Amino acid sequence: MNATGRQLLAAAMRREREALQISQEALAHRAGLHRTYVSQVERCTRNVGIDNIERIAGALDISIAELFDRAADE
Repeated sequence: MNATGRQLLAAAMRREREALQISQEALAHRAGLHRTYVSQVERCTRNVGIDNIERIAGALDISIAELFDRAADE
């Protein structure tokens, strides 16, 4: 079964967060989001909007394009 876009994005987020060696809570703080929101996005239980994707990408020190490229590489 092929992964959905949401699953690919979540996996890329998690991989980038772990590469920075930061927790979900730290990522949420950097992005100005609630920690449970970041957790829900990574677990694919919440659909993330483009504005929050931009905030998350910035908090991961990458562009939205880079985050999507890395998701496509999954």
